[in-house]
Amino acid sequence: MKRKAESRHLQRSAAVRGGGLRNVSKNSHPLEFPPANEPLDDSSEESEVDTDEEKQGDRSMYHTLLSSLKSSCGSFAHVYDKRQREQEGVSSAEEDEQDTELESESDVSGDAEVEEVGTEPMESSEEEVVESEEDRDIEGTAGQLAVDDEDDVEDDDEDRENNEASMSISSFKLHTTHTLAEADVQKLKEGKRKFKAEFPAHGMPMCKWTTTNDSLHKEDDRLASYGVQSRLQKHWQSIHKKPDCGDFTSAKQSQFFSLCNSYQDILHSNKNAFLCGGQDDDSSIMDAYLLHILNHIYKTRDLVTKNSARLSQQAEQKDKTIDAMGLSQDQGFTRPKVLIVLPLRSIALRTVKSLIDLIPSSCKVSIEYKNRLFDEFGNGEDEDNEALKEGSKSGGQHKEKSQISSKPADFQALFGGNNDDHFRIGIKITKKSVKLYSDFYSSDIIVASPVGLITILVIDYADVILMQNWSHVISVVGELNMIPTKQHGTDFMRIREWYLNGQARYYRQTILLSNFVNAEINALFNRSCLNYRGKVVLQVRQVYERFDCRSALDVDDERFKFFVKKVFPKIKDPLQGGIMVFISSYFDFVRLRNYMKSQDTSFCLVGEYTKQSDISRGRTWFFHGKRKIMLYTERAHFYHRYKIRGIRDLIFYSLPERNDFYAELTNMFEGVDNPTCTVLFSRFDSLRLERIVGASSAKKMLNSEKKTFMFC
Repeated sequence: MKRKAESRHLQRSAAVRGGGLRNVSKNSHPLEFPPANEPLDDSSEESEVDTDEEKQGDRSMYHTLLSSLKSSCGSFAHVYDKRQREQEGVSSAEEDEQDTELESESDVSGDAEVEEVGTEPMESSEEEVVESEEDRDIEGTAGQLAVDDEDDVEDDDEDRENNEASMSISSFKLHTTHTLAEADVQKLKEGKRKFKAEFPAHGMPMCKWTTTNDSLHKEDDRLASYGVQSRLQKHWQSIHKKPDCGDFTSAKQSQFFSLCNSYQDILHSNKNAFLCGGQDDDSSIMDAYLLHILNHIYKTRDLVTKNSARLSQQAEQKDKTIDAMGLSQDQGFTRPKVLIVLPLRSIALRTVKSLIDLIPSSCKVSIEYKNRLFDEFGNGEDEDNEALKEGSKSGGQHKEKSQISSKPADFQALFGGNNDDHFRIGIKITKKSVKLYSDFYSSDIIVASPVGLITILVIDYADVILMQNWSHVISVVGELNMIPTKQHGTDFMRIREWYLNGQARYYRQTILLSNFVNAEINALFNRSCLNYRGKVVLQVRQVYERFDCRSALDVDDERFKFFVKKVFPKIKDPLQGGIMVFISSYFDFVRLRNYMKSQDTSFCLVGEYTKQSDISRGRTWFFHGKRKIMLYTERAHFYHRYKIRGIRDLIFYSLPERNDFYAELTNMFEGVDNPTCTVLFSRFDSLRLERIVGASSAKKMLNSEKKTFMFC
């Protein structure tokens, strides 16, 4: 055995010296990438001709890593021999199979306690954590396990056939096996990609998606067309499928999953969150990206398991032709693949519960530490109710509850649960179990924690995180995709080429979700999201309409005529309401007030001379839809800076003098599916227009033959 190991070591060392460990050269990838994701620079063709001397002289980061391993982690031969011994016995990639056997044994024993060997639960105190039977949630019986085992064999075969059949079109394979040329990397570093194509956003008529790719991503309402694992498909269809939307609950959800599956960076800045009353829309978007995450994890697991079985079979057959070129590079430096950054424990609990719900029943026979999750991330309603009863005599708790209930609805929805913002939890998904509080380096998903190597990053509720500490998010993203300084049981023979070359950040997909967009969110998306697959951004449309006016003396009359003829007929009898008309001049405010009174219009007033009691009453009526239109003056906003809730359509009867007011008002849209913004202007509003859209755009808008302009 010693001679065989030395022989293997010599063969392997020769392969390293000859550059044989490089599975794919940077310009010789066998897959032809689709047109939408063509190489960024045609000059990469010039590097196809490489001489043997250049290959030997080019010491990549991979060779540098191997050199460091020889000095810090023992000899290279020792690492390779260890991998061979693991293949003959039990390899690290077969860990999931061991977990399945342990789960089966523990489940057959009935109420046997499930324990995880070699890892400590996260979020534990310094004292030893002792888990009782109530701390684990074991699902299934011994009789059901026997049936599940048979079903798993059939499902595994079906999954393999499905994956192999769809492998040629799988976005997963195209993304993970694509090789970036040096010219492509340099162009990504420069960050000078322009948005080219655009397409309508389903369910949001006034919004559109724009992408840096030349063509649009193919969209389908069937999960099979995306190569989603068959068990995930069946389980998803059993709880989400609708006849008129294929396998999805809505066209909006179908489109968003299509974007996630494309592995492009996504900025969704118009998400109707649950705290703004958009429970269904929020859950729909969350389920879409969670399905994408699960599909990515299961596909990675299937690929690693398949390659491990092939290597073990070759080892058993003592195939001496095995060398570095035959090894499959299918892993990263560590196991974690997904990082989900969330603001509060209550939202993290909601996300993890949704994730578990989407996992097929046969894959969650055992859910470890489920009760602990609810204890630490729930709001403790039972405890609060008991404390409320005990403290009812003193009235202390009752006073606190009444104070919470007096807050606005969005405040109660956001902070009604566990609002602790300091947490982290690892989630490990195996063949038949879900392990919560798993060690970071053995987890597949990490919720709200900085970690070094991630292929999918999700930042949800970014608008809420802005109110905490956005610099922490910037720090987390900055630490992602670094080469680790320590070995964590990694098989270096199977690390993907782009990890070794330090290009992981160009393969990381970032999904950024927010109720609105601001400078900080834009800066993070533009500077830190460098995915080679491109970017997709949702933009809200703002319509500018120019009316003609010959003299400055007639501008007020012409503006009023244009409003009465073109704008007012559309808003006179609205079904939903939520229409705010912003007016810069008090005289125009009085003129519109008198006109709307004559038309028996449902409206309220917020002006600089309006009584405070009338303002409070009007804002309440407007928010609840009892008044359809609100007239709001610039001077009232200047002195009071009211936060007007319930706006669906914003009309600038005249542009504000202060350009910052424009941004403040447009950011008042809350939880609106299809917000609209309409601006009226003339050539006598040139200075105000310049302050908002810039001198260049203002000049074009004032001199163009067209009278309607749209900004997104």
